[in-house]
Amino acid sequence: MRQTLEELQKKAADEIEAASSREEFLALRTRYLGRKGFLTDVLRKLKDVPPEEKPLLGKLSNDIKKTISERIDRAIEHLDSEGKSDILLKETIDVTLPGRRTKYGKIHPVTRVMGEICEIFSILGFSIAEGPEVELDYYNFEALNIPPDHPARDMHDTFYVTDNIVLRTHTSPVQIRTMEKQDPPVRIISPGKVYRPDSDISHTPMFHQVEGLLVDKGITFGDLKGVLTYFLRHVFGKETVLRFRPSYFPFTEPSAEVDIRCVMCGGAGCRVCGQGGWIEILGSGMVDPEVFKVVGYDPEEYSGFAFGLGVERIAMLKYGISDIRLFFEGDLRFLEQF
Repeated sequence: MRQTLEELQKKAADEIEAASSREEFLALRTRYLGRKGFLTDVLRKLKDVPPEEKPLLGKLSNDIKKTISERIDRAIEHLDSEGKSDILLKETIDVTLPGRRTKYGKIHPVTRVMGEICEIFSILGFSIAEGPEVELDYYNFEALNIPPDHPARDMHDTFYVTDNIVLRTHTSPVQIRTMEKQDPPVRIISPGKVYRPDSDISHTPMFHQVEGLLVDKGITFGDLKGVLTYFLRHVFGKETVLRFRPSYFPFTEPSAEVDIRCVMCGGAGCRVCGQGGWIEILGSGMVDPEVFKVVGYDPEEYSGFAFGLGVERIAMLKYGISDIRLFFEGDLRFLEQF
């Protein structure tokens, strides 16, 4: 029995020495120490050994079992350690190489300017109102004093979904929807996307507008001038020179275009301002009484003003951008500048 155990130990040691993979070591553990293993099979024969030899052979068997188990464990541990070392060696990073810079996203210049505009008007007490981009013809035109045969419709080239549904050409419909739901006083701005079928270096089929409305008792054109002067000088600087020029809009009377001294040439005349020294920046005027009648406001009791501006136009002048299409081409070289 002793000789069998010693031969078993030597054979196991030789096979452990010859093994080279985790799978082989695990197979040896099962072969020698498993429930049907070689050592287990030998131990079953201890019952046939004389009683005086059982303690000695039992201790020898346990020692052999422990030795085989420890050798297999050490071999597996060594194998795992070598594997980790190989992996670490392959994944070594050369810290002397130049680093790879992570590119971080930036706020789009149109979004940045839109946020700045909304912040300035919020200081003046205006709240933000929103409405649908797919709009009824009634809200986009008729309620704003632009009936079907009105020549002003030519000013708003329109994407028609159906005869009665359009992609809104301005955010003024939000003003009508707000006045229908709310009694005066009203003080809102309506930022958002608008759509017109036009495309060149200064126009895109989709662009952004911010329109404003203030209605209350005793509102005058002087209030309009004060609000817009405050706004433009906060956007372009305290030294900005501006002028109000008579104009026409079907939903305001009187109406005015607001120009600023060219920010590119300082008024000397350049390509951007058409050599005139002034740049048209927004449209405005006192709300036409006919619009008040549509929403049920008494024009004898209330007055108000409205204005509208293109966000891309403000951004182009603020950042010196010559082509509006750059905002929508997604060129990282352009966007990274902001």
